Amino acid sequence: MTEHARVDADGTAALGICESLLIALTEAKVIAEEEARDLLTDVITAHEEAASASTMPDKHHAVVAIVQRILAAKNGVR
Repeated sequence: MTEHARVDADGTAALGICESLLIALTEAKVIAEEEARDLLTDVITAHEEAASASTMPDKHHAVVAIVQRILAAKNGVR
């Protein structure tokens, strides 16, 4: 496995785990769906701000796009 493939797989695994945790936490009523959405919105804000100061803004923009898709599809916050 190449280093790039491993890093990509690591990121995909982390995303899946985090989505599953958000789903489990909201379904168990540990956190409200609004709190889960707020958390995801905070991630978007942090990466939008980081992109403006970064020498690699494309990576931050990609994170923003992924999290926006999660919010739009309500994955992680069923």
